[in-house]
Amino acid sequence: MLQEIVKYPLSIDGITSTEFVDVISPYSGDIVASVGQADEKAIDMALALSKKCFEQTMRKMPAYQRSEILAKTAELIKANIEDLARTIAMEGGKPIKDARVEVSRAANTFAIASREALRLDGEQLQMDTMAGSDARVGIIMREPVGVVAAVTPFNFPLNLVAHKLAPAIAGGNTVVLKPSSNTPVSSFKLAALMKQAGLPDHALILTPCRGSKGNALVHDKRLAVLTFTGSQEVGWRLRGEVYPGVRVILELGGNAGIVVHDDADLDAAARAACRGGYAHAGQVCISVQRVYVQSRIYDKFLSKFRDAVSALKVGDPLKDDTDVGPLIDKGSVDKTLSMVDEAVKSGAKLVAGGKSSGKNIVEPVILTETDAKMSVVCQEVFGPVVAVMKYDTVDDAIAVMNDSVYGLQAGVFTANVDVAFKLARGIDAGGVIVNDAPTFRADHMPYGGRKESGLGLEGVRYALTEMTQPKFICFNLDPKV
Repeated sequence: MLQEIVKYPLSIDGITSTEFVDVISPYSGDIVASVGQADEKAIDMALALSKKCFEQTMRKMPAYQRSEILAKTAELIKANIEDLARTIAMEGGKPIKDARVEVSRAANTFAIASREALRLDGEQLQMDTMAGSDARVGIIMREPVGVVAAVTPFNFPLNLVAHKLAPAIAGGNTVVLKPSSNTPVSSFKLAALMKQAGLPDHALILTPCRGSKGNALVHDKRLAVLTFTGSQEVGWRLRGEVYPGVRVILELGGNAGIVVHDDADLDAAARAACRGGYAHAGQVCISVQRVYVQSRIYDKFLSKFRDAVSALKVGDPLKDDTDVGPLIDKGSVDKTLSMVDEAVKSGAKLVAGGKSSGKNIVEPVILTETDAKMSVVCQEVFGPVVAVMKYDTVDDAIAVMNDSVYGLQAGVFTANVDVAFKLARGIDAGGVIVNDAPTFRADHMPYGGRKESGLGLEGVRYALTEMTQPKFICFNLDPKV
């Protein structure tokens, strides 16, 4: 007996879902669910309802109520960890043990936002610094900005959504969310939990859609903030197309590198590079793509790294022992293999992997003898590919790490604190992780890129600052003066 496909219609007043699109598992090819699609009319209605909810409800909601909703959401996420993890594994292909970590992190993100909602303090500004202002008192308050448009990718369909929703709600805003077309089911389930936690109607509205239909959302003058995670091409284009006055937060990926100095713990460095390079099949914005190893220890490191990679189990994301699952679709497989093939034809050596075994699986790739002009080094692969290269001096390492249009995060392995600080200060990236892979991210830390990697900051407290605005109020306590 065939199992009935679960449908997720739009939840927008006055709109009936007439078009549904199937969500397909990238590994099994099974239909995970069918999701209603928003057209321009639906998006217009969503924005109108979101704006009304902001004006009438959210901007007036006291901090303790926002905090309680966020805290309750965190508890509900933890109570539904297996269902949410299975959803992530099925619709996105993420190995379920990693999906469980993502769910736990999403709960933590909401818990952090719950606390930050109570810490959104202003300040008093001293005004009597010059004659004539003796009787004046200045106050700076932080206020919500309004409607936040959130556009999210497939690779973290729960926690990256949480990183946009939780700070927005903590600040008293409303959100219109366009989830990834590949992985929208996680967002629908999260929205249901937030409603159960007490979030008012229309404070969060989902508008799943494909192609150019989303332009109706990001080009609207009712927006206060556009927060986008995705490709550089789309992100920078949207920055130039939003209505004047709309704030833009962009997280656009990179090709993160690691420096392994000659005094490093090579076992730890090899494990971290392996974990960071092939987690979610390399489909992580801060995935390890470049490893620069001091020439004296290069061969030892490469041997340890190759052994770690060979021990990875590749296959079904629903199995608990799977380390590397599928890429999101066949187009991503073709792009990854094409970039590897191009590198090999240009002189790179294929040390491991480089084959597809079907079901959108690409075996983890190690490349050596690459150069800076190869696309596997200078572009973002977004697949399970790591290039291992040599350097001689610390200055050389800084130079090659910075020879990139990206600057999101980087990793450094060394036992010498002076070397660590020199590398950390010299590498032009938003974050430098010492003695761990650049794929490390804690949900309360500032997270954002330089150069073509993005604009603005995520991390709950920092996103909350981006999604609120200061207002200065000055009291003249002696109007006669």
